[in-house]
Amino acid sequence: MIGMRARQAFGGSTIVVVLASLLLSCSSSPGATSSEESPARAVRQASSSPATQEPSAPSTVEPAPSVEKVRDVFARLQATYNDGCTTPGNCEYFLGRVLDELSSLDEAMKADRQGPEHFEEPLAWIAKLRAGLGDDRSFENLKKHQSLLTGTRDKINAWMQGHPEDYR
Repeated sequence: MIGMRARQAFGGSTIVVVLASLLLSCSSSPGATSSEESPARAVRQASSSPATQEPSAPSTVEPAPSVEKVRDVFARLQATYNDGCTTPGNCEYFLGRVLDELSSLDEAMKADRQGPEHFEEPLAWIAKLRAGLGDDRSFENLKKHQSLLTGTRDKINAWMQGHPEDYR
């Protein structure tokens, strides 16, 4: 009964591949070299290659969007307020994180269903930041432009607070 439910929920071929992978990985020799083809590797490659079986019934789960939602990226950007350049080792991480979140927010705003026109000001601030940084993502350049990075984050935060429909 459990096997039937699992087969209905996950598809019989998935269970077979998983079980075969587990069995083969347990039975592969520990001294195998990289030039030898292990049975477990063959199963992993077979399970990642396109299926040749008949297609199953359509799934009701939609594929994940390629670009994140504005509210999700904005939440991560807000989380940078709990961090900073308080310690030398953390400063590089912090500045890189702020830049990464602003870049992700730029993508999310441009892809949002409201269109980039809705986010005209924040997108302009991010463009100004990019122009100031140029192509140099080194810590030295980010540190040099730290006030521009955090200032852009702060302006966007204030703008978003005035547009709660965009992040709630």
